[in-house]
Amino acid sequence: MNDARTAHAAKAVKKQKKRTEPDEKGLDFARAWVEFPDPADEEQVFRCDLTWLTSRWTCIFGNGCQGIQEGRADDGCCTLGAHFSDEDDEKRVAGHVARLTPELWQFHDVGTESGWVQLDEDGDRQTRRWEGSCIFQNRPGFAGGAGCSLHILAMKEGREPLETKPDVCWQLPVRRTYDWIDRPDDTKVLQVSIGEYDRRGWGPGGHDLHWYCTTASSAHVGGEPVYVSYRPELVEMMGEEAYGVLAGLCEARLASQLPLVAPHPADPV
Repeated sequence: MNDARTAHAAKAVKKQKKRTEPDEKGLDFARAWVEFPDPADEEQVFRCDLTWLTSRWTCIFGNGCQGIQEGRADDGCCTLGAHFSDEDDEKRVAGHVARLTPELWQFHDVGTESGWVQLDEDGDRQTRRWEGSCIFQNRPGFAGGAGCSLHILAMKEGREPLETKPDVCWQLPVRRTYDWIDRPDDTKVLQVSIGEYDRRGWGPGGHDLHWYCTTASSAHVGGEPVYVSYRPELVEMMGEEAYGVLAGLCEARLASQLPLVAPHPADPV
């Protein structure tokens, strides 16, 4: 009888360990990039990570997401709050915050009475952290729905969440960076890179996150590739014409009869 209980306990621990073990595939692996001129701007080129954009990543917030801080899986990536990209970003978000109601925002009273913006240790402005996470994050069990209240507002109003949320929130986990490239003919071109916002994108602290989704196999379960599921966000980041070129290149990659060159390691085989 004791042996049976011991065996049962060992099996339960093994199952629990399997559920909580990190399933990330690492940061360094082969990627397939493509570069093309911006149809809308002759002084700009796009450099896009086809490995990421044709992957099957999808957000699993509330559905297996382990969260970036241990013990706070329900936060997802909202634990640290969101930094504003600039004054316009904060002003835009403020306009939508003004329309949030107590039915949509769990911490409406706190936010409206004592503020929803704070300064970080470097003096940069971000959404306020309240009770361990972003003040706009409704906790599980809230009648208006768990998750970002600004996201919920967008859904209620038939908008895209990119209209109501801070830039960093709606762009994640797609990363856009800019580099001026000197050409041999003494001209310059602005290279806009569109790729995966992996742990390194968070800076040195990214390596200390409890878990992160972009290379986790548990998050690569989407029914559509990223370039399709993130179409609104990519159009906002690139423009309609450039997105059209990107979509065509992604479709050609996936339509190839040959095995994909440099597939994402977290994608299903």
